[in-house]
Amino acid sequence: MNFTRWSARLPGTQRRTAAAQAAIEAQQPSSDTPVTDGADPTGPSSGDDHDASPDADPVDPGAQPRNADGACLPHADRASESPTVPGARDSGRPTGAQPPQQRGVDALSVHGLLGQVPAPVAVVQGPDHRIVFVNDAYASVFGPRPTGAAARASLPELVELGLLPLMDQVLRSGKPRTVKSRRVPGPSGAREPRDGYYTFTCTPLTTAGDSGVLIFAAEVTDQVEAAERLRTSERRQREAAVTLQRSLLPQELEQPDDLRVAATYQPGGTEAAVGGDWYDVITLGAGRTALVIGDVMGRGVRAAAVMGQLRTAVRAYARLDLPPHEVLQLLDGLAAEIDANQIATCVYAVHDPNEGRLSYASAGHVPVLVRDPDGTVHRASEHTGPPLGTGGWLHTSGALPLAPGATAVLYTDGLIERRDADIDEGVEALERAFSGATGSPEIICDRILRALDITAEHDDDVALLVLQHPVRTGPDAELFHNAALDLLGGTEAAPRARAFASGVLASWRFPSELRDLGVLAASELVANSLQHGTPPMRLRLRRTDRRLIVEVTDGDDRLPRRQRAEPADETGRGISIVATIASSWGSRRTPGGGKAVWCEFALPGK
Repeated sequence: MNFTRWSARLPGTQRRTAAAQAAIEAQQPSSDTPVTDGADPTGPSSGDDHDASPDADPVDPGAQPRNADGACLPHADRASESPTVPGARDSGRPTGAQPPQQRGVDALSVHGLLGQVPAPVAVVQGPDHRIVFVNDAYASVFGPRPTGAAARASLPELVELGLLPLMDQVLRSGKPRTVKSRRVPGPSGAREPRDGYYTFTCTPLTTAGDSGVLIFAAEVTDQVEAAERLRTSERRQREAAVTLQRSLLPQELEQPDDLRVAATYQPGGTEAAVGGDWYDVITLGAGRTALVIGDVMGRGVRAAAVMGQLRTAVRAYARLDLPPHEVLQLLDGLAAEIDANQIATCVYAVHDPNEGRLSYASAGHVPVLVRDPDGTVHRASEHTGPPLGTGGWLHTSGALPLAPGATAVLYTDGLIERRDADIDEGVEALERAFSGATGSPEIICDRILRALDITAEHDDDVALLVLQHPVRTGPDAELFHNAALDLLGGTEAAPRARAFASGVLASWRFPSELRDLGVLAASELVANSLQHGTPPMRLRLRRTDRRLIVEVTDGDDRLPRRQRAEPADETGRGISIVATIASSWGSRRTPGGGKAVWCEFALPGK
């Protein structure tokens, strides 16, 4: 079988054979075949594989190829009749002839090469950046530009994008410069013009006679729009998270009669996740006010959800009018049930205007600060237990004086905590800022935030609650009065209480209807204490600018309950009468043992 003839007709064989033959001939130093020693260049070699036949006709290189009939073949037929074996094809090439040279990529001109680039490209030269070349892609984006003209006049787009100073810098320094994501207006003639974004790179070009700059514009419209969509999505998620956080905080703070209160919440950073900081103000009745601030560790919806549950629980426990440490004890057990892996801190404080102090208990929270009227700042660093949810700890309550003119601040750790400083340094910085911050609670909040450099870029959430016990002077002082009567017991205690209440309420110039209701409430509360309580007993009357408060204390700690009395019963109606005529009523245990039962009446027009 003739493998040579068969293999030459395989697909691609001729192309590969021709390429190999061209490579071999290209390696020859000369077109003339070198003559070896002892060989006759004009005669056949003794090592030839094929002997020349003496009868063979000499081949005329210029002879026309003919077919079997002796007719000359046309040019196309010559190609079809050419041998397929490489040796046969090469035998028809004159000795010393070079194969045709193919044009490579390195032979392309600069214009031809840059003209095929699909991105906008421009070349300028000289200090005035005269146009040398712009490719078709550049012209399609910015329009055709005449060569030889200065860039300031003929490349207005580069002027608008601020690239001319950059090009001057590139010429001086010889280093490339890049500006990213510059907006380029869409073609004005388009049906729906769309602005594009390009990143421009200016590269220095240096020749023997002159220097120039190559401007290459890479379109990044899709990347910029994707980044903008991502930023918009993150902004919306953050707005939703902040809205959720703020919806779980009190929409409007309760304003007690004896305190001025202001609070602020500052979400930290620009992330979508918010923290679990919260605050609350709860009026307990009888002029007492509970103030709460807490922080659930972590960020995100989970932390906000736990915060909402804890805040709701605090309000429910506060209605029981328990001491601060008992409220935290209940909250500690609830926090462990909500999420044992979630850590939360909290401060629960109660202000009693009759005692002139702020009672508090802390569960792993940063200390409360109180500033006296003379500017001295006290730190409530005692009576602090572990965070909520740890269990196995008995919380205790402490107290700080809060006289008229004093101010207190409750806050979360985001206000004072810094990554590069100890937390005690942050508390000291807050003490310095707090000592010099004067004015209303709202102004104090703003001054503290500015002094501690709390901005929108702060990396942690901040909750701040400021309460102020103002000094009452002038006409305002006439709206706040207190009166008290110690009851020694006996049958004469009830008549003495009624006479005392009638005289005091008349001196306070209450309307006769309100005076009669106040006297009746005082009589019923004293009678209930005489029957079910133990000495010492005391009747306290207090008025504010919005309400009248009647309170009776005794030494028995059993709390009264409202019950339904049968028609035949002679007792058991006192608390029901008080609950019916008063705006609100309640009872609580006192710290030294015993209890206090109170009721309130709203003043007319309040």
